[in-house]
Amino acid sequence: MEFERVEKEVENLRDEMVKTLVELIKIPAISPDYGYEGEYGKAQKLLEIIKDWPFDKVEVYNAPDERAKNGVRPNILAYYYGEKGEESERLWILTHLDVVPPGDLSKWTVTEPFKPVVKDGKVYGRGSEDNGQSLVASLYAVKALMNLGIRPKRTVILAFVSDEETGSKYGIDWLMKNHPELFRENDLVLVPDGGNEEGTFIEVAEKGILWFRLKVKGQQVHASMPEKGLNAHRVALDLAYNLDKLLHERYNKKNELFDPPESTFEPTMGGNPADSPNIIPGEHEVVFDCRVLPDYSLDDILSDVEKLAEVVRERYRKELNGKVLPEVGVEILQRADPTPPTDPDSEIVRLLKGAIKELRGKEAIVGGIGGGTFAAFFRRKGIPAVVWATLDETAHQPNEYAKIDNMVEDAKVMAYLMLR
Repeated sequence: MEFERVEKEVENLRDEMVKTLVELIKIPAISPDYGYEGEYGKAQKLLEIIKDWPFDKVEVYNAPDERAKNGVRPNILAYYYGEKGEESERLWILTHLDVVPPGDLSKWTVTEPFKPVVKDGKVYGRGSEDNGQSLVASLYAVKALMNLGIRPKRTVILAFVSDEETGSKYGIDWLMKNHPELFRENDLVLVPDGGNEEGTFIEVAEKGILWFRLKVKGQQVHASMPEKGLNAHRVALDLAYNLDKLLHERYNKKNELFDPPESTFEPTMGGNPADSPNIIPGEHEVVFDCRVLPDYSLDDILSDVEKLAEVVRERYRKELNGKVLPEVGVEILQRADPTPPTDPDSEIVRLLKGAIKELRGKEAIVGGIGGGTFAAFFRRKGIPAVVWATLDETAHQPNEYAKIDNMVEDAKVMAYLMLR
């Protein structure tokens, strides 16, 4: 009976949820890595929205970043205590403030990225689904309880953090390194930043992520006199081709928990500064995106990359003007080592499966993904975490949208978790 009242109150808050999502989308919160000012403005708006809500405690942890507005990347924790007050067990719900850049503006045909539009049951705009939909759902799951004067079984900690899209150096990673006292081993953690259209997929495992750039230097010359230089393009193509082959052959285990079930190694970017067909380039770069099963070590992969780079160096070795070429460098762009999966029988998984069954009449599927989320940071500390949301998967795309029904229904599931 109590939960039926909460469900009804969430429905009553639908229009307010849409209004809040629209207000947050209006504020670009893009990383300084992309030349923007970060999350400060959006964080201030969020604090303004909740300033009169009866949270028991709201804390702001500012990670210093001189590139960002006011020199900080804000992280907000809002506490609503459980039945036993501060001694209650705790449920974290983590969402992120930052969004990716808008991309090609000509492909935004419904509206401009930061001029949100409500249309056909959807809210369009950059950051609407990733991660605004879940951020607002978590807020109003708590507000429904507050409006009814209901305390959750567990203390609810809503975390709104920075820098998820570019590695979490100023977000959850920074919080864990600088404020480890905030986290407890018996915490339950929900990261509503991944899922499927049915809201039936619970992510309990993630592949490791490794992005690296191969940087080859040779000697630029006129294409009619190749013997006077060293073609960096050819060296890089040789290295990339053989590295692609080596990684797929050596790291070929399958794990059916994941889709796809194997590690992936994809060359994604490349090029050189040559701007004419008759120039042999003296530089060339190739970028690889690797998503690696927990069975393997990223250090082993990097070691193999270095060994093959040395083989290719020797294959093309040439001395020009007293300098030994080619030079081959490996630059790590992003690294997130694989973590042990969350136990599919853990309490947070059991509770979430129960919520999906009771509220939606559907059986949840438990599995792993190739992307990276906050959950990996908790799993690294031995804290069970799951990733779940109901998403149309428009994140990072032009005309990104959040389906209003998904936002409201997910808020009900979050409220269910707070009361069980």
